[in-house]
Amino acid sequence: MYRAFKYIVFGILTLNIFLFFQEESLAIQQTFSQGVNLDNIIQGYAATIDTAAWILLLLLFELETSVLKPGTLARPNIRVSFSLIRVFSYGFIGYAFYGYFTKMLFISGISPFVVDDVCSLVGQSFSIIDTLDQYPALAAENCAAMNSQALFQLNQQNIIGSADQWSAIQWLALADVINSFTWIAVVIVLEVDVRLQQQNRFEGLVVLVSKNLKFVLYAILLGAATYWGFLGDFLDFWDAFMWLLAFFFIEINIFKVEKSA
Repeated sequence: MYRAFKYIVFGILTLNIFLFFQEESLAIQQTFSQGVNLDNIIQGYAATIDTAAWILLLLLFELETSVLKPGTLARPNIRVSFSLIRVFSYGFIGYAFYGYFTKMLFISGISPFVVDDVCSLVGQSFSIIDTLDQYPALAAENCAAMNSQALFQLNQQNIIGSADQWSAIQWLALADVINSFTWIAVVIVLEVDVRLQQQNRFEGLVVLVSKNLKFVLYAILLGAATYWGFLGDFLDFWDAFMWLLAFFFIEINIFKVEKSA
C-alpha cells in the first residue's frame, strides 16, 4: 500500500507536466502576443521545463535510495548513466530558475495605462489579470469595474490591471523564484546525504546538521505552497504540495537506510 501510494504521487507529478504545459500555452498567447522564440521560451514554459527535469531527478533519487542495491549502483555503466541524467536534469533545473527570475523581471515591466472608458477596448484583444498565468479576455462582463481604478499595462502587451493586481502577481512571481532556489538547496543537501550514505559516513553531527537544514528549507517550501493556496491558482498549490509529499518519501528512504546501516 505504501509503495502503491508513493508511485501514485509520482504519477500525479508526471501528469502535472502536461497541466503546466496547457496552462502556460494559454498564458503566452497573452504575455508573448508577438510569439515565443528560443530566447524567451524559458520565460513562457518555466514551470513545464522545471517539472519535467524534477521528475527525472526524483526518479534518480528513488532508484538510489530505495530500488537499486549498492552493488548495482557501483557498476560503471549505472554510475555513468546516472551522472549524465543528473547533469541533464540539473542543467534544466538551473535553466528553469533563470526562467522564473527573468519572468519576475518581465512581469515587473509595467507602465501607466490611461483610457477614458475601459469598455471601449472590448474586442481589441485586451486581457486583464486573474493570476500569474491566467489572463482572461477583457469583456463586457468585467470591463465596467475597472473604470474606477488606476490601470497599468504590461509593456508592449495588451494586458492591463490595477496596481493591486499587478502587485499580487509580482509577489507570486517572486515566490516562484524563492521556491525554485529553495528546491535547488534541498537537492544539494540530499545529494550530499546520499553520497555520504553510500560511503557509510552519514551519521552523528552530519545527520543532525542535515536534518536541521532541511527542516528550514522544507518550512520555506511549505510557506510558498500555502501562499499559492491563498493567492495563486490551485495547480501551483497542488503541485507544490505533491512535491513536498514526494520528497518526504525520499527522506523516508534515506531514514530507512540510515537505520538499517
